[in-house]
Amino acid sequence: MKGKKIIPIFVPHQGCPHDCIFCNQKKITGISTDMTGDRAREIINDCLATIKADVDVEIAFFGGSFTAIDKDKQVELLSVAKDYKDKGLVKDIRMSTRPDCIDIEELELIRAYGATIIELGVQSMDEVVLLESLRGHTSRVVYESARLIKDYGFRLGLQQMIGLPGDSEEKCIKTAKAFTDIGPDFVRIYPTLIIKETGLEISYKDGAYRPFSLEECVDIVKKLMLIYHINNIGVIRVGLQATDDIQLGIDVVDGPYHPAFREIVKSRMIRDYIDSLIDGDFKELVVYSDNKNISAIVGNKRSNRIYINEKYKAKFKTGIKKGLVDGIIVEIDSKLVSEISFDYMYRVLGKIYKLY
Repeated sequence: MKGKKIIPIFVPHQGCPHDCIFCNQKKITGISTDMTGDRAREIINDCLATIKADVDVEIAFFGGSFTAIDKDKQVELLSVAKDYKDKGLVKDIRMSTRPDCIDIEELELIRAYGATIIELGVQSMDEVVLLESLRGHTSRVVYESARLIKDYGFRLGLQQMIGLPGDSEEKCIKTAKAFTDIGPDFVRIYPTLIIKETGLEISYKDGAYRPFSLEECVDIVKKLMLIYHINNIGVIRVGLQATDDIQLGIDVVDGPYHPAFREIVKSRMIRDYIDSLIDGDFKELVVYSDNKNISAIVGNKRSNRIYINEKYKAKFKTGIKKGLVDGIIVEIDSKLVSEISFDYMYRVLGKIYKLY
């Protein structure tokens, strides 16, 4: 299978009709200058010089609402991307935008310039959350724009934020289930962070908004991950990607930021599954897997090992099994208790979490 390389072109806050309560795109992208066609070409050339020939390359316009920026600017940037696609150097052209910035005229324009993937920054399908977050549209708009995007043959991505004003675990799960009804090709999940110079920072300092804790986010996101997995929807990112600015104490005022958030979520799911296998006292638990999954099994800062040690007063060990791919083997006191793929483990956890 071919690898994939994304060349990100950031268009910070270009096109957005207004500021959502949580947003400061210049801080989130780490970029504060406008993007030009010449600068985009320079970025693409620099990236292509480092990319191997046996990978699929994608140019991705991130940061603002691409389909809402001035049409001349869209054409300027897309013309550059299309040039590389026409030469066979790039396979896909992706962009992110708002659900209320999609219409037939726009889709015809970007399709003519080779765009293939559209990500919608939906954030939530709950009307109260959308209103309190100053999104400026309703969930109905999401359904309509997603349908149009799919009808025009684009691949569709949806972005979900958790912990926005008025949000709850129940609303997050309802949003995920609404996403599965829409049927995107992939999703992203972002815990809400309080970024400096945003309306959310003001609400936080006034005491009107409380961010979800890291623990709350892990408990919610593990369930969202399972909903998407069970419905064969890929989760391509969990957690905001760090830039030089997006660090606690610099531009993140507060919120559940962790650079290894996705692995923490996976680690928690593994722990929950192991917990479900334990019945009674024991002295030693051993979990085997392939090398790439050992860190998630042990847990961030050895959290799973510490959990087993403290809760059950037992030893927790790991081992590498050659040929065991994307699964685990669990032994308790030298007795085989479970040999399971991660795929089936997630489906078991769906029942444990009472998601279906």
